[in-house]
Amino acid sequence: MPSSLPLLLLTLLAAVTARPGCEPARDPSATCVDLRLRTCGDTSYNQTAFPTLLEHRSREAVESSSEYILLSVLHHLLEGQCNPDLRLLGCAVLAPRCEGGRVRRPCRHVCEGLREACQPAFDAIDMAWPYFLDCSLYFAREEEGCYDPLEVLRGSLDTEEVLPSGLPSTFIHFTHHSYAQMVRVLKRTAARCAHIAKTYSIGRSFNGKELLVIEFSSRPGQHELMEPEVKLIGNIHGNEVAGREVLIYLAQYLCSEYLLGSPRVQRLLNTTRIHLLPSMNPDGYEVAAAEGAGYNGWTSGRQNAQNLDLNRNFPDLTSEYYRVAASRGVRSDHMAIPQHYWWGKVAPETKAMMKWMRTTPFVLSASLHGGDLVVSYPFDFSKHPQEEKMFSPTPDEKMFKLLARAYADVHPMMMDRSENRCGGNFLKRGSVINGADWYSFTGGMSDFNYLHSNCFEITVELGCVKFPPEEALYTIWQHNKEPLLSFVEMVHRGIKGVVMDKFGKPVKNARIVVKGIRHDVTTAPDGDYWRLLPSGSHIVIAQAPGYSKVIKKVTIPDRMRRAGRVDFILQPLGTGPKQVLPGSRRSGPGLRDPLGDAGLHGELGGPGQEPLGARRQPSAGGSKPWWWSYFTSLSHHKPRWLLRY
Repeated sequence: MPSSLPLLLLTLLAAVTARPGCEPARDPSATCVDLRLRTCGDTSYNQTAFPTLLEHRSREAVESSSEYILLSVLHHLLEGQCNPDLRLLGCAVLAPRCEGGRVRRPCRHVCEGLREACQPAFDAIDMAWPYFLDCSLYFAREEEGCYDPLEVLRGSLDTEEVLPSGLPSTFIHFTHHSYAQMVRVLKRTAARCAHIAKTYSIGRSFNGKELLVIEFSSRPGQHELMEPEVKLIGNIHGNEVAGREVLIYLAQYLCSEYLLGSPRVQRLLNTTRIHLLPSMNPDGYEVAAAEGAGYNGWTSGRQNAQNLDLNRNFPDLTSEYYRVAASRGVRSDHMAIPQHYWWGKVAPETKAMMKWMRTTPFVLSASLHGGDLVVSYPFDFSKHPQEEKMFSPTPDEKMFKLLARAYADVHPMMMDRSENRCGGNFLKRGSVINGADWYSFTGGMSDFNYLHSNCFEITVELGCVKFPPEEALYTIWQHNKEPLLSFVEMVHRGIKGVVMDKFGKPVKNARIVVKGIRHDVTTAPDGDYWRLLPSGSHIVIAQAPGYSKVIKKVTIPDRMRRAGRVDFILQPLGTGPKQVLPGSRRSGPGLRDPLGDAGLHGELGGPGQEPLGARRQPSAGGSKPWWWSYFTSLSHHKPRWLLRY
């Protein structure tokens, strides 16, 4: 059962009534009046006209209409998904734009694009797409003079921030950045290095802020064969801001150094695709920033706008791993998300991250935190749940320690021998610790990365002050610049290659097995793979359903700094039915993948799969969806147009 909506929202929901079924007004002439609707107060225009496209003849009529009331609570019903896009789209119909005595309609292609993106959110709660957002009825084509109702989401962020006169273009301002400032810096950096950088969004926060990523690559925007992908994540806890700022600085540094001809940076960006997400929790940051550096409490702004700790909000796959680890023939990697997970509260930020992991073949990742000075690595959840501190290694313990050491060993403060410094209690461990040996918790992002995908993620605590004063930011950057570069370069350790059939066709989702390490990686759609491995000799096996396995012995020298290339050509077993590899199923019979069409590395999900965000038990036998009782319990009205059947 979902958590109760605020009483005000329930009262508003009760007023939703049956669809009026009216046709849109056709007369282009109108009398423009000031737009005074609270729900539509942040549109890109400030005048509307009556009657509206839905034939509402006054502001009071709009505010009391079922459409307006529903629009005002969709944000909560959809748990922040498609916010504020849907609201602005709806406002364009309920309070149409009026200019010079003429009503302008919103663009049909904007409506169609939003419906395609947001339909899964409605499907997830068994709600019909609102009739008043009918793209063919209330929206216009571009040749008819339509406008983009979502332009306001980009307007203030697209404005160029002018640097002080006399400063070079390579200048980095070591200061705290508001959300708008962060977006402007990232977009300005991408524009300056357009041949190697671009920005994109992986989704929105609960309050509607873009989760903006800047990527660097020799061919930005596309995966290149055998080019490994790395992500660096900051600000998962809104009040831990050093990582957010360091990644903003890193973006500017990579751009400038590439243009200046730095051999190291050019080599790195020409061989690696790097994705930087400075703020995974921009809503929490706003809460923390309102208190300011030095005044922020230990937890103020930590959670997202739903009061969820995002680093406790991922599926707990570690418990299932411990359950099956002792069983032979059961796969303990690329584990499925349990269906019951979606019945709880899942943050839109968490969903966006999981979808991102599914559509990009990440190899390596780091999540930047604050509150201590140490590097931790999976597992974060103890193999004995009652033990709050217990060493709980993954099958890749040796590789994870190498990854953590790559960061800590070149961080000047982590290597400082003083026990009285920040993080001094980790000095005897070399400022590196297994997560569960530090403290155990479930629902963490690093464990999920390892058990659900090919990605190895570590957690870096950047310092004891979660919201450092501005004067400390330059020093923090200097301490972490080299560790970040050193860590990203680790993605080129181990082996890489392509798995193909005898005709040279790539074999996707083939398994790369390393004998003695019970954790496989899988090939991307182009058949390429990356396997992080420590030095030494390894027996590597490539296998896929319908093909005979191929076994190779690989020796990785101690000083090898580039991944060795190991390709595999698989021979078909014959003309009989393809065999399913033991433990390779992602879910049991009849279960549906909640990530829907965001299949692994972009592979489309199968028929009947649920979309990402299917958080409730599906209704069966014609029963009403979970939200229906809110309407019927508070009013005799039954808004059946909200039902999908």
